[in-house]
Amino acid sequence: MKIALYDVDSHHFPNLPLMKLSAWHKAQGDAVEWWSKNGSYDRAYLSKVFDETYTPDIPEPSNTDEIIKGGTGYGLENRLPDEIEHIYPDYALYPDFTRDTAYGFLTRGCYRACSFCLVPEKEGRQAKKVADLSEFWDGQKYIKLLDPNLLACPKHPALLEQLAASGAYVDFTQGLDARLLTTDNIDALNHVKKSNIHFAWDYMSESEEVLKGLGLYAKQANRKLHGNYGTVYCLTNFGTTMEENLYRIETLDRMGYNPYVMIYDKPHAPRELRQLQRWCNSIRIRKTVPKFEDYKGGIKKCNTS
Repeated sequence: MKIALYDVDSHHFPNLPLMKLSAWHKAQGDAVEWWSKNGSYDRAYLSKVFDETYTPDIPEPSNTDEIIKGGTGYGLENRLPDEIEHIYPDYALYPDFTRDTAYGFLTRGCYRACSFCLVPEKEGRQAKKVADLSEFWDGQKYIKLLDPNLLACPKHPALLEQLAASGAYVDFTQGLDARLLTTDNIDALNHVKKSNIHFAWDYMSESEEVLKGLGLYAKQANRKLHGNYGTVYCLTNFGTTMEENLYRIETLDRMGYNPYVMIYDKPHAPRELRQLQRWCNSIRIRKTVPKFEDYKGGIKKCNTS
C-alpha cells in the first residue's frame, strides 16, 4: 500500500499518532510519505488535535482511495488499535523536533473534573499507567512527557523511577498536579534529570491547595531550572478577573516560579488578556517593564518585535 499522512495542525509539534501509524505501516512493508497533491495513494490519514477555533479543516484529498480522520479535532471517540498505539514511534517524520528527543505518555486519564479540559471525557476519569518508558524511549538524551496527570496515577512512583534511571533530561510538559505533591514524590522528582517542570494554577478556588504544594516543592526541590523552580500555567478568560490573574502572576514570581499565561478561547478573548499573555510570558519584557499597567498603558521601552 501507499500511505499518505497529513498533519492538519501543521508541524509546530510532532503528531504522535501519525508517528505510530507510520511505524506500523512501514513494518507491514507499506510505503509512507507526507501527503502531496501530486501523489496517488491507497489511504490517507488526516490527524487534527485542535478544533475549528484554532485549526480550520482542510478539503478532503481527492488523490486517495480511502481517507481516515483522527484526533480530538475530529472527535473524542476515535482511537488507534492497540497494536498501533503501543508501537515505537517513527521519529524520522519530524527530524527537527525529535533529534535526540523522545515523546510519549506513561499514563492517561485524570480524575479531576475541570470543565475546560477534554481529558476525562476522552481518556477516562482515572489516571492509569498505559506504557513503560521503553515503549517510546530508546536512549535519547531528552524526553517530552505528555501525561495529563502523572501524579494521580497510583503507579507514579515506579514510573518516576523509570524516568530517573533513564538518565535523560525530562520535560514534564503538561503540568504536574501541585495539589498532589508530597515529600515522597518530590524526593522522587529530585532524582529525575529535568529540562523543565510545569505545574498549573487554574482556579482561584484551588489557591490554598496549589500554593501549599508549590511551597513544599520550592522548599524541597534540589535545584532550580533556568533560575526558577519551574513553570506554572495560569488559565485566564475562564472565571477569573484581571486582578486575580495579576495576583497569581505576582505571587508565583515572588515564590520563585515562572508564571505562564494560558488563554481559554483566545480568538474571542479581550485584547487586555492578549497583552497580559505577551507581557507575562516574555521574561525579557517583564524584566524591562515590571508592571503590567505600564506595559498596557503604552510604556513599552523594550523591543517587543
